[in-house]
Amino acid sequence: MDLVPALREPLEQPLKSVLGAATAKVMAEHLGLHTLGDLLHHYPRRYEERGQLTQLADLPMDEHVTVVAQVADARLHTFASAKAPRGKGQRLEVTITDGSGRLQLVFFGHGVHKPHKELLPGTRALFAGKVSVFNRRLQLAHPAYELLRGDTGEAAHAIDSWAGALIPIYPATAKLESWKIAKAVQTVLPSAQEAVDPLPESLREGRNLLPLPEALLKIHQPRTKADTFAARDRLKWDEAFVLQVALARRRHADAQLPAVARTPSPDGLLTTFDARLPFTLTDGQQKVSREIFGDLATEHPMHRLLQGEVGSGKTMVALRAMLAVVDADGQAAMLAPTEVLAQQHHRSVTEMMGELAEGGMLGGAEHATKVVLLTGSMGAAARRQALLDLATGEAGIVIGTHALIEDKVQFHDLGLVVVDEQHRFGVEQRDALRGKGKQPPHLLVMTATPIPRTVAMTVFGDLETSVLDQLPAGRSPIASHVVPAADKPHFLARAWDRVREEVENGHQAYVVCPRIGDEEDAPGKGRKSAEDEAEKRPPLAVLEVADQLANGPLQGLKVEVLHGRMQPDDKDAVMRRFAAGETDVLVATTVIEVGVNVPNATAMVIMDADRFGVSQLHQLRGRVGRGSAPGLCLLVTDMPEASAARARLNAVAATLDGFELSRIDLEQRREGDVLGQAQSGARTSLRMLAVIEDEEIIAEAREEAAAVVAEDPELEHLPGLRTALDALLDEEREQYLEKG
Repeated sequence: MDLVPALREPLEQPLKSVLGAATAKVMAEHLGLHTLGDLLHHYPRRYEERGQLTQLADLPMDEHVTVVAQVADARLHTFASAKAPRGKGQRLEVTITDGSGRLQLVFFGHGVHKPHKELLPGTRALFAGKVSVFNRRLQLAHPAYELLRGDTGEAAHAIDSWAGALIPIYPATAKLESWKIAKAVQTVLPSAQEAVDPLPESLREGRNLLPLPEALLKIHQPRTKADTFAARDRLKWDEAFVLQVALARRRHADAQLPAVARTPSPDGLLTTFDARLPFTLTDGQQKVSREIFGDLATEHPMHRLLQGEVGSGKTMVALRAMLAVVDADGQAAMLAPTEVLAQQHHRSVTEMMGELAEGGMLGGAEHATKVVLLTGSMGAAARRQALLDLATGEAGIVIGTHALIEDKVQFHDLGLVVVDEQHRFGVEQRDALRGKGKQPPHLLVMTATPIPRTVAMTVFGDLETSVLDQLPAGRSPIASHVVPAADKPHFLARAWDRVREEVENGHQAYVVCPRIGDEEDAPGKGRKSAEDEAEKRPPLAVLEVADQLANGPLQGLKVEVLHGRMQPDDKDAVMRRFAAGETDVLVATTVIEVGVNVPNATAMVIMDADRFGVSQLHQLRGRVGRGSAPGLCLLVTDMPEASAARARLNAVAATLDGFELSRIDLEQRREGDVLGQAQSGARTSLRMLAVIEDEEIIAEAREEAAAVVAEDPELEHLPGLRTALDALLDEEREQYLEKG
C-alpha cells in the first residue's frame, strides 16, 4: 500500500524573501518571527471599529499601547531653554479623546513640525506609545501615529482601504508599531492560500470549521465580527487538536511497551504496614490507591499523575504504592527536587514504616525492607553502602535527588519511579531514571500544585490523572490576611506581635523572603514599578530580615535561617532543630515550599508576598496548620490597594481551594506560558487557545485525537497533520512528549 507522503510546508519560506532583509531583521529581533507562517500566526490582539472610539480611561501604566482616537485640541508652545535660550524651543501638546476620556500627546523640538501640520482637531488616527504620567495626567510622549483618512498619503490609504470596518491591533513593540505589522501581514497574506491544513476533512466538515486558508484571511482581514469568531474557532481547534494528537501518540506508544505486573502478596509488607496504621485512610486516598494498584497490576507501564492539595496525604499514597512493588519483588525509587525535601521524605517514610524499614537489621520485622537515602552530599562510605544495597536488592526503597540518575547507580529490579513535583525536573533527568529498569518501570508523578482539568489535559496529557481533594482528619483551618505594610505600618508591627504570641503558646513560625541577601542580582527585582521604589519597605532578604527580627521585634526568641546556598549538612541540622522544636522562628527562602512537615509550626509571615505567584503562595501556606492547632498566614506587601498585585493577594487570602487559585493564577498569566518555559519552544506556545475558557474545545480535541491515533497511529494517511506536527513540535518539545 502506498503511503501518502508528508506535505512540504510552503509557509516555512523566510520573511526576508518577501519583506526584505531590514524589515525581516526587526521582525525576528523584536517579535521572534522568522517565516511567512510565523507572521501569519501572529494574530491580532483585538480589533478597533472604525465607527467607534477606544476607551482611553482604562489604559495600563508603563505599557506600550495602540489606540484609535480623535484629535480634540492641538496647541504649540514656544519657550526658552538651555538649548534654545532665545525662546525658540517648541512643544506641541495634542489632546485626543474617545468621547469619555482624554489623553495628552506631547512632541518636542524638531519632532513637532509634522504632527503640527497633520494632527488637526477632528483628525482620526492610530496612536502608539508608552503610557506615562505627567502632572497627574496620562500622556504619551512622542507617540508614533498613522492617520485614518484615505486622502493623506499612501501609507494611510493602505490601512484605510482594507475591507471591512475592523482595524486589527497586533501585539506590538516600541520598535514595531501595530500598523507596520499590519502592512507586513497584508504583503504576505496571499501566501495563506498555500497553508497546509492539519485537520482531517471529516473532522473539519463534521464540526463546521473553516478551511485554514480562509481562517487566516478572516483573522487578519475580517469584514465583520462574525468573521473573527469563525476564524478564532478554527485556529483554536488547530492548536488543541495538533497538541492532543502528539499526546495521544505518546499514550499509544506507551501502551505498547512491556512492563512487569506488580501485584502485592496478600499477607506481605503492605498488609502488615496497613494493619499498623494508627489512623484510617481517607476515602480519597483509598480510591486513588485502587486506581494506582489497578495500573501496577497490568503488563504495560503505569503513567499516572497524582495531584492533591497541600497536606492531602499524597506521600502516604505513594508509600503504599512503593510497598506494593517491594511486595512483588521489585524496587521503588522516589525522586525529590532538593536535598532538604529528599531528607524530609526519607525521615517521614522511615518514621511511618518503623521496624518495617529495618530490613536485614537486628529488630527488623519479618516482612521488612531497607529504605536508603541517596544525595550528592553524602559521605563516601554511606554512599558506597547505599549503592551496594540497591544493586543487590537489599534496599527495596530509595529516596534521593538527581544523584539517583548517575551512571554508577544500578538497581537489582526497578519496578516503580515516583517523581515528586515533576515540574522541577528536566526531561533527561526523568528519562535517565526510567531507563534503569530491566523493563520500563511504572511511573507515578506527584504534584501539590493544583492543576485545572484543561491544563492537565495539555501539559500532562500523556498521563492518566488521579486527584486527592480531601484533607485527612485532624488538619486545622488556616486563616490568611494581607498586611499592607506601606499603607499601615502598625499592621506589620502587629504581625510580629502575633508571631510572638504563637511562640509563647508553645508553637513555631516561618518567615519567608524572596531572596537570600548576599547575591548581587536579586531574583524578582525585574518587576520594578513606581510602588517598588517606596522608601519604607520591609527588607527583602533572609539574612537581613533574620538579623533585624532577632535584634528587633522578635528579640529573645531563637531565630535561625535556611536557604539553598547553605551546606547540605547545615540545612539538615537547621531543619532537625526546627522539627524538634528547638528553634522558634525559621527565616527561609522557598526551600520550604514543598514537603517540609512540622506540625507544631502554626504561623507564617511571607515578606513581599506580591513577588510570589498565586500557586507558590498556596504551597508555602500549606506548611502551617498541619497539626491540631489552627494556622495563620500573613501576606506582607508594599503594593497599593488598587494594584493588580494586591488583588492577587486578596484572592489568595480569600480561599484555601487550590484548584480555584490555580484558575486565578492561570487567568492572570499569558496563555503561552501555560506549557512552561522548559516544556515548550517559542514556536509552540499557545497563541489562540485559552486553556481556561476553551475547556470544551480541548476535551473534544482530546477525544477526536484519540480516535484518529487509534485508527492510524503513524498518521500515514494524514500528510497535512504530519506536517503540522513537525512544525509544532520543535526538538525540545518532541523530547518532552517522548520522555515525559
